Amino acid sequence: MIKFEHTVFALPFALLGALGAAQGLPPLRTGLWILAAMVGARTSAMTFNRLVDAELDAENPRTATRALPAGRVSRSGAVLLLAAGIVLFGVAAGALGPLTWALSPLALVIILGYSLCKRFTSWAHVVLGLSLSGAPLGAWMAVSGRIEPPALWLSAGVLAWTAGFDILYALQDQDFDRATGLHSIPSRLGTQKALYLSRALHMLALLCWGAFNFQLGSHLWPWASWAAVGAMLAREQWLVRDGDLSRIDHAFFTLNSLIGLVFLAGHALEFWLSRTLLAPY
Repeated sequence: MIKFEHTVFALPFALLGALGAAQGLPPLRTGLWILAAMVGARTSAMTFNRLVDAELDAENPRTATRALPAGRVSRSGAVLLLAAGIVLFGVAAGALGPLTWALSPLALVIILGYSLCKRFTSWAHVVLGLSLSGAPLGAWMAVSGRIEPPALWLSAGVLAWTAGFDILYALQDQDFDRATGLHSIPSRLGTQKALYLSRALHMLALLCWGAFNFQLGSHLWPWASWAAVGAMLAREQWLVRDGDLSRIDHAFFTLNSLIGLVFLAGHALEFWLSRTLLAPY
C-alpha cells in the first residue's frame, strides 16, 4: 500500500538537512532516530491518505486497483498501521530533542491534514509541499536544536518542488476532480495555466536550493549537483509540455526520485573530499 519509491522523494532531503546542520556526519543515534521519524511520518501520512480516499479511489479508474479499494488490505489493518506510524513518529520526535517534540503535533496536523485539503481548496498541492518540507527542517532541528536560515531555504525549495510536480501529477485527474467536486490547480485553471504555474514553482525551487548552497558556502560538487537538478527539472517539464501525459510516470516517479539523491550526493561528496584533503598524513 505504501511504495518505497514515494519515500525517496523526501528522505534524501532529510539526510541533507542532517548533513548540513552537522557540517558532516551527524551522530549515529541521531541519524537512526531521524530515519525512524521519516518512516513513522511517511507511513502515517500515506495510510491516512488511503483511508480517507478509499471511496474516491474506488470510483477513479486510475486508482481503483489500489490496495484498499481492491481489498488486498483491510480497513482495520490500515487503521492499525496508521496508529503504529503515529506512535513511531512521536517516539522518534521525542528522542530527537525538545524542539522536535514540541513541534511534532503541528507536523502531524500538516501531514495528515493534506489528505483532506482537496475537498475544499485548489492549493492542496502546496500543503503537500509543506508536508515534505518538514523532512529537512525537522532533521536540521534534530541535529542543531535550532531553526537556521540554510534549513529554511532547503525546506522552501522542497515545498516549491513538491507543489510543482504534484500539479503535473494532478493533470491525470482533472476531469475526475471536476466531476466529483474535488479541487486542484489543473481542474481550476486548466492544463496550460497549471503547466505555467508548475514551471514557475520549479524555478523557485532551484533558486531556493541555490540560496541554500550560498548559505553553506558550497564549492564545486554541490553546485554541480544543483545544475544537474536544474537539468532534470527542465527535462520533467519538457516531457509533459502541452499536457502530454504519455510519459508522466517517467516525469513524476523516475526524475523526481533522483532529484533529492543527486543533490544529496553533491553535498556528501564535498564533505568527504574536504575531510580527505584536510586529514593529516
